Amino acid sequence: MRIERIELRLLRLPLVRFFETSFGRITERPLVLVTVEEDGASGIGECVADANPYYSSETTRTAWHVIAEFIAPLLLGREFSHPREIFGALKAIRGHNMAKAAVEMASWDLFAKQRNESLSSVLGGSAATIAAGIASGVSIGIQHSFEELAERVGIELAAGYRRVKIKIKPDWDVEAVETVRKRFGSIPLMVDANAAYRLDDATHLGALDPYDLMMIEQPLDYDDIRDHSRLQARLRTPICLDESIHSVRAAEEAIEQGACRIINIKPGRVGGHGEAVRVHDLAAARRIPVWHGGMLETGVGRAHNIHLSTLPNFTLPGDVAASRRYFAPDLIDPEIEVRADGTIAVPTGPGIGVAVNLDRVVRATEERVELRDTTGG
Repeated sequence: MRIERIELRLLRLPLVRFFETSFGRITERPLVLVTVEEDGASGIGECVADANPYYSSETTRTAWHVIAEFIAPLLLGREFSHPREIFGALKAIRGHNMAKAAVEMASWDLFAKQRNESLSSVLGGSAATIAAGIASGVSIGIQHSFEELAERVGIELAAGYRRVKIKIKPDWDVEAVETVRKRFGSIPLMVDANAAYRLDDATHLGALDPYDLMMIEQPLDYDDIRDHSRLQARLRTPICLDESIHSVRAAEEAIEQGACRIINIKPGRVGGHGEAVRVHDLAAARRIPVWHGGMLETGVGRAHNIHLSTLPNFTLPGDVAASRRYFAPDLIDPEIEVRADGTIAVPTGPGIGVAVNLDRVVRATEERVELRDTTGG
């Protein structure tokens, strides 16, 4: 595989409904689409960085800059036998995993298409999961009231989702969980704090233990492992780490220190599919279950997530939901849908297996740049 051309597009899409976390509320999604080409064949990826450096230090603008000025010169015109080599080829660039992942994941799509195989097959997905589809969970942001939260949960359960996650923050936590439990009983339920608490809040967080939650996701600082291990020792509820797991090494340290019992894998956070597979394999070897998180991706990123979620240690429903929850219309045809049994079909065509609607992409595009191999090799 030899990348001859990279195209970057900066898009802005309105969300169907506002989405609020402990970071704040958003009503639109800026994103960078990356297309890589070789000899007329193309692959596409999506950068999951947001406009603001709240979840991560990366933003859409930093990703654009790093891809155009640093990543592209390292990759254009270079021969790769497999896309798993790309992350290592970018070792000189410290950090910027989301920028790296966008190009790396597009390259996996290109590679799979060149082999006329689905991305799930190339990644090593489970044949049984590929046939049956992945289990889908849903993430519900902070609402205007607890009653509105209950209404949203009811709507999503009626749509078939197998697991509900609600966002929490101080003053929107125990009562929010209690509201959902009283209304819906023992549904599979988890909470996501997005690093909104401190270790000093351990006693308060312990008040969530009686509600039989699947997990509490990333309660403490975004880069912390040590205090999470101390907190986990005081909680019955399993801790799941998200932001802290930015590399395979961080995952290994978290497991060894007992900082979590579950890991959320996001390929954008760790640098792409290759590193995500390594985290998956490490967790499987240590008997730590994993699930696939979401970053409000369009259908492009969501399709990538579906394929990665077919790996065998993705044993918990992920945040891979239907397109219509976020974008109307989405950038792909057909859009991603959740079936009545709470599963999502795995696309079977080459690569990510979905068709990008170029007209919609063009209408949403604010900036575009083409980067080409000029070596003539």
